[in-house]
Amino acid sequence: MSTTSTIDTRVCRTPLGVEIVTGERGPGRLPGEGTPRPAHRFHATDGGEYLFVGLRDAAARPGTEPLTLSLAPGDVCFYDTHHPAALDFPERFRATVFLVPRDLLALTPGDVRRITRTPLTRASRLGTLLSPLLSDLARTAAEARPPVGEMLARNAVNLLATLAAEQLGAQAPGTRDGQAPVLARIMEYVELHLPDPDLSPEVIARAHYISVRYLHKLFQDEGTTVGRWVLRRRLEECRRDLARLGRGSRTIAAVAGRWGFTSATHFSRVFRTAYGMSPREWRDAAGHR
Repeated sequence: MSTTSTIDTRVCRTPLGVEIVTGERGPGRLPGEGTPRPAHRFHATDGGEYLFVGLRDAAARPGTEPLTLSLAPGDVCFYDTHHPAALDFPERFRATVFLVPRDLLALTPGDVRRITRTPLTRASRLGTLLSPLLSDLARTAAEARPPVGEMLARNAVNLLATLAAEQLGAQAPGTRDGQAPVLARIMEYVELHLPDPDLSPEVIARAHYISVRYLHKLFQDEGTTVGRWVLRRRLEECRRDLARLGRGSRTIAAVAGRWGFTSATHFSRVFRTAYGMSPREWRDAAGHR
């Protein structure tokens, strides 16, 4: 089982560095570019569709004891492309594989180690919402013209970032029963309202019928604050837009304004603090790549 048995697949490659592979496969190993030693083994008995997210440049050390994770059709599973999981699967099954640079999802190596150990089940609340949506996005992107495929891939990355944040939040030490569903709804709300410059803790709390104090407590239990989370997500979206659009399209101020920043000076300052370079330097470096 040193390689994946590919039967009939389609591949969508984008300038973001994201690849989407869809089609039928046989037993073997998931796409990867690293050591032949698998970090985990995925086991399944049904021949339905499975979704995998391969994290490139993950820089995470695999555990000393590989896990065997049982999957059902529709489950979403992250893996490290440097240690691609071995597949103990039926002779034929459908696979949708998103190959995504780790930094596009803002994951640390520690995040990668955690998220690759816990699949998102199709039966979960978030899985019921995202699994069919990701599947449809992947199929459409693989068949679409390049500009449309790139746009769909970007949408898929945003969904995967939300999924990863929720998975890591649900695994965070100290999270009590009943908190995760509330936090998941809040994160979904934030994602939908990132372009709104008036997005604030008071607005978020009011929309979810909770107190501002309780909202801060939820994020405190996750090791962050509401303001930091909103800022982080806005910066991530601006960074992706700057890398994707390049020169000659939107100005840096327009990109910042699109994601809720009202001051170009403030945006440049927080961008440099977060990424060690100015927005212009990031856009130019991405253009050279």
